Amino acid sequence: MTDPHPLPSRRRTARNGADLAQAGVVPPERVAEIDAVAARYAVAVTPTLLDLIDPADDADPIARQFLPDARELDAAPAERADPIGDHAYSPVAGIVHRYPDRVLLTPILHCPLYCRFCFRRERVGGEESVLSDADMAAALDYIRSRPEIWEVVVTGGDPLMLPPARLQALVTALNAMPHVQVIRFHSRVPIGDPDRIGPALLAALDAADTAVWIAVHCNHARELSPAAVAACRRLSRAGIPLVGQTVLLKGVNDDAQVMEDLMRALVRNRIKPYYLHHLDLAPGTGHFRTGIDDGQAIMRHLRGRASGLCQPTYVLDIPGGHGKAPIGPVYRHEDEVEDWQGQRHIYPPPA
Repeated sequence: MTDPHPLPSRRRTARNGADLAQAGVVPPERVAEIDAVAARYAVAVTPTLLDLIDPADDADPIARQFLPDARELDAAPAERADPIGDHAYSPVAGIVHRYPDRVLLTPILHCPLYCRFCFRRERVGGEESVLSDADMAAALDYIRSRPEIWEVVVTGGDPLMLPPARLQALVTALNAMPHVQVIRFHSRVPIGDPDRIGPALLAALDAADTAVWIAVHCNHARELSPAAVAACRRLSRAGIPLVGQTVLLKGVNDDAQVMEDLMRALVRNRIKPYYLHHLDLAPGTGHFRTGIDDGQAIMRHLRGRASGLCQPTYVLDIPGGHGKAPIGPVYRHEDEVEDWQGQRHIYPPPA
């Protein structure tokens, strides 16, 4: 029997061209283009994000981040499937151990929505999904046997997509390792699927005495919808500190005022800006790429115009697995120090 009151088309996640056309965010003539991209890279746009897209605006920053573009199929020679060198530092499935005191743990490679610039786009959303019980046990054994590991960064995919029971089991297991002092989750869920931040998930995160942090990925102030703000508030009221991660993207936030508005919006919602990432060399992402000089100019603007709370660290993940390098502007010039207005002042060396 046909439902006499069907849900609006924007009340489900769009996963192909037809879904996006039905949601009214792309014209029908783009369906074939979108499906060609979807055959190569995963597509998912949640109802929350669909509602934020303005189809009448050709420069809409939300659409640019999440709607497939034919240019994604054009990979440049410098781009690479593993742009930050995860594979070389993966001793067991689900673990990346690049720095001595911390590891990445990737228990799931699915996300609520797929960013068109994702640096793990060759892996997320495919046949690999959740770590098997055996692989998860091996990953936890790896962490357990290395007392130098102080922090576990749980990423993916999106770890807050795990069922609450599985998430709680993971938190409980890490909490039982005395040398693990911090568990940090990286997630788009508060932005893209905020209703998932409910009592069961909050209880799962509260299963530890170990400090639990969440890094919220957000690239434009408009992503902080009322539902997203409410989800972040539920997390902060549960005692979970929030930090913000942002990727510098051409046509999305490569404007000083847009970036300032985003940083202020994050701080206003109790999210401390942490990293501004220069875009990684993932395949088919050239149309999002800016110059490092562009990012440094934006950071100079932030330094002079916004509170210290609004200052992220501008970083580049060096291709090949060599780690993050801060690439912000330089204010020291031999025996001079430059102020936020660009004027230089003598600062004497030690006597």
